Amino acid sequence: MRTSDLALVRGMADTRATLDAWSERPGPVVGRWLVGSLAISLLLLACIWLIAKVSTPDPTASFLGLSDRPHMGQVVHVIERNALVLALHAMACVAGFIAGSSLPLEAARRTGAWRWVHEKAGPLAIAFVVGATTFSLVTQAFVLGSGAASLAAHLEISPGLLLLGVLPHALPELTALFLPLAAWIIASRQQDWHHLLAATFVTVMLAAPVLVAAAFVEVYVSPDVLRWLAAG
Repeated sequence: MRTSDLALVRGMADTRATLDAWSERPGPVVGRWLVGSLAISLLLLACIWLIAKVSTPDPTASFLGLSDRPHMGQVVHVIERNALVLALHAMACVAGFIAGSSLPLEAARRTGAWRWVHEKAGPLAIAFVVGATTFSLVTQAFVLGSGAASLAAHLEISPGLLLLGVLPHALPELTALFLPLAAWIIASRQQDWHHLLAATFVTVMLAAPVLVAAAFVEVYVSPDVLRWLAAG
């Protein structure tokens, strides 16, 4: 049997054992993920508010559900957009599993230059995931902040009031999107890299229905809430 086969078997065994352990007491595990994801979401919302406060509004911007009538095509568009972000965060978990769990196992079975390559590849891969995730968060903050500035100007309300109006869909949406990232952070702090493949499956399953529901609220409910806030 090849070393890669052994690493794969060991990884799947760790994943099954992790899922079995979590199924006995899922509350504490999911609770930590939710707290971490909520903290990331609130931090991102605060950054969006700050960026919206200092950004120049774009008078030519169009807005989902405000520039035209809501329809299912918009819901599908929101779901597709969020699915891409969720996939990126889920891949961070998979990369963490490979870099922190599988590569050290492979390195222990090799000698010479290949051992050195496998030993260095793990930390480099983890650093790449951290950099890519940080870039994603910063990009989201600037894009959403600029959009919030334009929408607030269009409705003639403050960015803070705008964010308050979109919280019913934005907070569940962001919390769901950041579940894999929260799981990655918790596992990395505890050096539980072998948990991350299981965390990928569970967090994506938990996030998917929330994102679908949030998409419907964003398209069919939030525009009316914003119009009400603007009229008041």
